[in-house]
Amino acid sequence: MAGHSKWANIKRRKARVDALRGKIFTKISREIMAAVRAGGPDPSGNFRLRLALQKARAVNMPNDNIARALQKGSGDTDGVNYEEIVYEGYGPAGTAVMLEILTDNRNRTAAEIRHIFSRRGGSLGEAGCVAWMFSRKGYLTVNKNEWDEDELMLLALEAGAADFEADDDLYTIYAEPGDFEQVKEKLEATGVKLVDASITMVPESTVEITDLEEAKKAVELIDLLEDHDDVQNVYTNLDLPPEIAAALENE
Repeated sequence: MAGHSKWANIKRRKARVDALRGKIFTKISREIMAAVRAGGPDPSGNFRLRLALQKARAVNMPNDNIARALQKGSGDTDGVNYEEIVYEGYGPAGTAVMLEILTDNRNRTAAEIRHIFSRRGGSLGEAGCVAWMFSRKGYLTVNKNEWDEDELMLLALEAGAADFEADDDLYTIYAEPGDFEQVKEKLEATGVKLVDASITMVPESTVEITDLEEAKKAVELIDLLEDHDDVQNVYTNLDLPPEIAAALENE
C-alpha cells in the first residue's frame, strides 16, 4: 500500500488549492446531490452524504453552497441529473488508472476522457480492466511530527485499523470501509488531528516509474484528469522514487 501513500503525499505537496477552490466546490456539490439521491437527505442514515459533507467543511465550502446542493439532491429545486460511471484505463509505463465520474452527458465525457488519455500516452480501457488491482479502504493520515509512531500505531490498532505505515512526513492508517467511521471517531476522541480521512481505492501493488520524462507524462495525465469537471476521484497505482518526485516538484 505504500505507493498510494507516496502518491497522496506528492499530490498534497503540489496541490493548487486556492486556484482550484471553485472547481472543488462544484465537485463536492455534485457528490452531495448524488449522495442525497442515492440515500436520502438525512446524514445520520446516509454514510456517503456524511463523507461528502465532511469534505465540504474541510475545504470551507460556504453553507449556502451546501444547502443548495442538498436541495437539488432532494428535488426541491430544478437540478441536473448526474449519472455515476467508473472509467478505467492505462497511463504511461502501464500504470493503472480508475476514475469515478458524475456526468450529465455520458457520450461527451467519454470522448473528452479518451482524448486526455491519448494526449499523455495512455488509453481508456474496458470495464474491469484495472479494477481488480484496487480495493476499497478507509484512508486516514496524520502529520508525522505530531505523534510518536509506536503510540499512534497502538491507538490506531485499538480503534480497529487494518494497517498502519509511516512515510516521509505522514503516518497513514488504513481501515476496512465498514470500520472507517469507528476508527476515525476513536482517533479524534483521543486528540488525533487527521490531515485526511476518506474512503478511497488503494492499489494492491504499484508501478514505479524511474524515467523523468515518462514520470512527467504520467503526472500530467493524472493532473488533467483531476481537473476535468466530471471527474470526482482519480485512483492510480503510480509510484515515483523520491528523486523523481523531487525533480517534478521543483519544475
